[in-house]
Amino acid sequence: MSLQTAASSAAWSPSANDAACMAFLSFVSLLAALDSTVMVTILPIIARDLKGSAADSFWTGTSYLLTSAVSQPFIATLADSFGLHRKLLWLSIGTFAVASIICALSRTFTPLLTGRFIQGIGGGGILTLVQIIFARLVPLRERPRWFSIVLAAWAIGTVGGPFVGSILATKTSFHWIFWLNLPFCGLALVLIPFVVPSFPSMAPCSWSQVNWVGAIVILSSTTSILLGLSWGGVTFPWTSKWTLLALGLGIFGLLLFNIWEHNFAKFPFIQASMFGTRSLVAAYFCALLQGLILFCLLYYIPFYFASAQQRTPMQSSVCLLPLSCSLLPGAVVASQVISRTGRYRWALWLGWVLTALGSGLLLLLRADTTASIWIIVLIVLGVGNGSLLSAINFNIQSIIDPRNSSSAASMYTFFRSLGMAVGVTIGGSLFQNVMAGSLSRSGLSTAIAKDAEGFVYRLDLLDDSALHKILNAYLDGFHGVFYVLLGVSTLGLGINTFTQMYGSGRTNGPD
Repeated sequence: MSLQTAASSAAWSPSANDAACMAFLSFVSLLAALDSTVMVTILPIIARDLKGSAADSFWTGTSYLLTSAVSQPFIATLADSFGLHRKLLWLSIGTFAVASIICALSRTFTPLLTGRFIQGIGGGGILTLVQIIFARLVPLRERPRWFSIVLAAWAIGTVGGPFVGSILATKTSFHWIFWLNLPFCGLALVLIPFVVPSFPSMAPCSWSQVNWVGAIVILSSTTSILLGLSWGGVTFPWTSKWTLLALGLGIFGLLLFNIWEHNFAKFPFIQASMFGTRSLVAAYFCALLQGLILFCLLYYIPFYFASAQQRTPMQSSVCLLPLSCSLLPGAVVASQVISRTGRYRWALWLGWVLTALGSGLLLLLRADTTASIWIIVLIVLGVGNGSLLSAINFNIQSIIDPRNSSSAASMYTFFRSLGMAVGVTIGGSLFQNVMAGSLSRSGLSTAIAKDAEGFVYRLDLLDDSALHKILNAYLDGFHGVFYVLLGVSTLGLGINTFTQMYGSGRTNGPD
């Protein structure tokens, strides 16, 4: 297996072993991405089957995203510090498989949530190790061209998850979502020694020097903040001691983490060189914003179809196809053009402009919106987000010192994954608060908003007057989320303008 560095020649082409490794990385990326969204359209079914609350349903989806995000810096540090890329990938996939068994055997929410938390750790390890291994394998200038394969697999898994979940849950049982993971995990575990190369450690250290304290603090503080955001105005009032305590402890934990990383940790997760310029900080923040936008879309667009347009889970996932089928070509085309021209500014501009435009057009959606309108809106959003998936990643790689390219790749994945978890959390809290306010103004019980997913199955039992009021409340909740997406995408466009004030907009590699 030929090992390439970021400084390799632009004439680089993959050997048969390199191609096999990239195909394998694409395969495991699809597996991890699939489980991040597979629950999107079937949360009401799970809540009904397991007799759980809206909060249980919410954490079934969010727990995976949370642990996936916060575990990535720790796993990336271990991989680079000890050169354990293959062993950690094997362990991550093994953890993912064991957690899938726990979820598949669950008959109540407690084991299901436990399994999803553990599964997120495995999925996070897979995603960050794919980025690191790819960055160590392929030189910078060639990365967009070849990483488009991995990115396409990740996009297929991410946008195809709702469709796969709806098929399995409606035709069999949601438990088969997790049983289906096992043969693919088994195949991946067998292939690792044959297709994944060994890499030397980047910053050798001993196990006693591993940043265990930092890992515990970042995990607990991030979880506390997301708990507070999900509780606010829904489970407890925003002024409740529990909401404020969760938010306060989380913020205090992040401050402690920052102090620890800068003053005490011998091998910090967040290296200063990873945030050496304002352009780099802005690019990471854009990755977080884009993750937030994409996962809000993947969660709330199918929910809109299921509630406001009263479609089945299968139909809702089919309605998501315009977004799915435009996201993938947008990402692949952007990657290929960037690789051939060495320029990425155009893709950043195109991505943010289309994402902001599409987010604004979402406000046109009503209960009777025709397919001709929502298809166009979703295509605009798909092409925009697809362009950003390629351009933001390559923007970061072009700014960073080539010696830190693998760390920068894992940091990009971390911020994107964190944005996904934050997006679903903020979106859920905002939706329920806005919907509850609308229900209150109509003289209806605000408890409907707290069980908005499960209540979808009772809409056909309502008389016309009550149905009209409740559908309007659902739409108000969705519009609240869409306004936030418009604001976030506009912010991303503004930050992109700031970012482009620095750097040439060309690659560090040769033309």
